[in-house]
Amino acid sequence: MSSKKPSQKAAKRPRTTSRRSTGSREPAIRTLMLPRDTNPLGSIFGGHILSLLDLAATQHARTVSPRKYVTKVIREVDFIAPVFVGDVVSFYAETVKLGNSSIAIRVDVESTRGVDSRDCRSVTSAEVVMVAVDDRGQSIPIFDKVSPQLKRKK
Repeated sequence: MSSKKPSQKAAKRPRTTSRRSTGSREPAIRTLMLPRDTNPLGSIFGGHILSLLDLAATQHARTVSPRKYVTKVIREVDFIAPVFVGDVVSFYAETVKLGNSSIAIRVDVESTRGVDSRDCRSVTSAEVVMVAVDDRGQSIPIFDKVSPQLKRKK
């Protein structure tokens, strides 16, 4: 029988985590949630998450082609987990479809919580359609000329 205390044994065991593997993905944006972002119930206001989701989609669109973009539509946002003050929220974006003047982007939102940042939860995901516009707000092509590689991605 071992003379170690149970707490010493527990400290030596590998730590488990609910952190999802994000592979080599880098977030379009990542931010810390602050008290000013809360709703009357004490969790982060859903509208704040929506605003950041929109910013993440815009940032991603600008990496695809440096244009000005406006949001045409955000499709079905279903909040599946709350976010709290102190959580670090990451917004992962990827191109779903390229049009002539629009780009559809999937944004996955994850919240990391805890002092050791080991508790990662999926918060929501949505598809955002962004439209490239000129200085007058008129839609313009995303690319001056669409390359054959990008046409295949459509």
